[in-house]
Amino acid sequence: MGQPVASRGHAATPTLGKAMLNKYARAFFTRVLTPFAAFLIRLGVSPDAVTLIGTAGVVAGALVFYPMGEFFWGTIVITLFVFSDLVDGNMARQLGRSSRWGAFLDSTLDRVADGAIFAGFILWYAGGGDDLVLCAVSIFCLASGQVVSYTKARGESIGLPVAVNGLVERAERLVISLVAAGLAGLHGFGVPGIQYLLPVALWIVAVGSLVTLIQRVVTVRRESAEAEAAAQDNEGKQHNASHGSEAAT
Repeated sequence: MGQPVASRGHAATPTLGKAMLNKYARAFFTRVLTPFAAFLIRLGVSPDAVTLIGTAGVVAGALVFYPMGEFFWGTIVITLFVFSDLVDGNMARQLGRSSRWGAFLDSTLDRVADGAIFAGFILWYAGGGDDLVLCAVSIFCLASGQVVSYTKARGESIGLPVAVNGLVERAERLVISLVAAGLAGLHGFGVPGIQYLLPVALWIVAVGSLVTLIQRVVTVRRESAEAEAAAQDNEGKQHNASHGSEAAT
């Protein structure tokens, strides 16, 4: 969850808050939440503390409500804690803080929140939902989401740009899953047939995550080959230049 990475001195990556709020809504809520962020700063609360509380709220909403089939209320709780993405980022900007630690904490806790959401689906379908196929699909969504994130991080760590916009990246995974879960929860209020939205959404996320994983692997393979070819070409030019200088002497 946490403050946007850009506010900590790194390139921006989609957070749950960014995914669920468009730029106009973010601008509005940023103005609304700025006094609250300033109030927390005066109380001595750190942006990191807000990040941790926001993640804890998402985890609680997912692992307490979803396993009971309470998708509507679980999504409401998760959505409320999504605003920590705006509050802690606002606090970081007001404090003028930018740190590698903040970016690391933000990214790590994002993975925790993602895992908790899909774990909640897994527990429901393994228990009261009694559907092993959808349980398996939810497990695939959880695992593939983590691997998709890892492929980009690992590719960047070895110096590759991983320049690809995947079909279903983190923002899309979360918005599709949470919107579908919240609407599916309306079945408990007497809305007929709407409970099927969540299974459809999970299949979409699973297939989309698989396609995105393939896209990233192919991109890393291509970028790696291009980087190695460029390095060999460089070595060849340097070798020729050194031989040319030796001949001149």
